[in-house]
Amino acid sequence: YGDHRDLHLSLRRQRQMCIRDRSITVDLRKKDHLDKKNLKLNPWGTVPFLIVKKKVISESIAICKYLDHISPSPSLFGSSPIEKATIEMFRRKVEFDGMQAAGEAFRNSVKSFKDRAFAGPGKIPQIPQLIERGKARTEVFFDFLNKVLKKTKYVAGNKFSIADIDAYVTLSFAKWIKIDGTEKRKNIKNWSLNLEKRKSFIKYNNLFRKL
Repeated sequence: YGDHRDLHLSLRRQRQMCIRDRSITVDLRKKDHLDKKNLKLNPWGTVPFLIVKKKVISESIAICKYLDHISPSPSLFGSSPIEKATIEMFRRKVEFDGMQAAGEAFRNSVKSFKDRAFAGPGKIPQIPQLIERGKARTEVFFDFLNKVLKKTKYVAGNKFSIADIDAYVTLSFAKWIKIDGTEKRKNIKNWSLNLEKRKSFIKYNNLFRKL
């Protein structure tokens, strides 16, 4: 996937688990990640996860922080204390107000997620009323993001960061609930076109065109 500092972009949606030096492809629709073999490796029942020296690292953001730490220059998470805080502030805003909102609408509307409204082995019923709320929250988030990008080149300032990756994944994910975050939002449109010139983003988009 190119530079590992952009790996989070692929980790968010890819149907793979990184295990030692090889990858195992899983089909989420067939619930491969919840079978006994995979639950033995990762009891959380989520993807992706990484095994390093027999230690399991779950959650894509945790994996990215590990990769960023072993090769920290330039860092996706910031260098100075204020830069780190600013990037994390925006990253969490994207995650909670954008990604979770779109996920709320998606997981409560898709039939294949019946009794699996949340990731993992637990049975959580869908709540249909959350579909429209999730869509409304997603639109509000994109309005916020458009205002932010009017003032800065990237989400957390003038440097590309993990916040941009999360925001772009949210933009892509929103299409699954039929929301185009670029519609009537020229700042998001220009920002996304700029990101799509990066090699890792080109590979990311090519990967999902094949699915």
